[in-house]
Amino acid sequence: MKELSPNDRPREKLLVHGARALGDNELVALVLGSGCHQRGALVVANELLAARGGVHGLVQAGCDDLARVPGIGPARAAQIVAAVELGRRTLVHRPRARVQLQSPREAAALLMPAFSGRAVEQFGVVLLDTRHRVLRTTVLTVGTLNSASIEPRDVFREATLGGAAALVVFHNHPSGDPTPSPDDEELTRRLVAAGVLMGIEVVDHIILGDVRYCSFKEMGQL
Repeated sequence: MKELSPNDRPREKLLVHGARALGDNELVALVLGSGCHQRGALVVANELLAARGGVHGLVQAGCDDLARVPGIGPARAAQIVAAVELGRRTLVHRPRARVQLQSPREAAALLMPAFSGRAVEQFGVVLLDTRHRVLRTTVLTVGTLNSASIEPRDVFREATLGGAAALVVFHNHPSGDPTPSPDDEELTRRLVAAGVLMGIEVVDHIILGDVRYCSFKEMGQL
């Protein structure tokens, strides 16, 4: 990036104006650190973003996906994946006091930063105490692009071992569309029925899209 004036170089621009002043390509260029073969870091960053459909496409990309872009080898791919994961972790709310979930919106706010935008479907459970305070959040199974196999016994085994009085189950849709499928609806009915037998309340089933969520409780199905 030596061909750019000092004021336009991403690093200098960040130091003077802050990270918010940088475009997506400039931030990616800083993560890359340098270009290759007469192609500057900004050029490589632009090509990477074009190949992934923008910065949001980096969220679901693995090292192998990124390394297919010219100029992005295994080391640089690892840098990008690490940077994306760091950003994801900073959004995960980890207060000292237990979080109390009083609404589907609060449950979704807890789950979206950590579990939305994944490349494959994950199914998990948020274990709650009698006051609906979070005991822990656990991913029970990792599936494919459009399914993650789970049985009620797996959910309630985890809840029993964790001493939960209630729970919220969740999974993500890698497509980005959180609309429930017929299988999602059937699983929810089975979980609620099992919860009644076990004496553990199923508070909600939340499906996570990219930027939206769907709550069975909000839909009046719980």
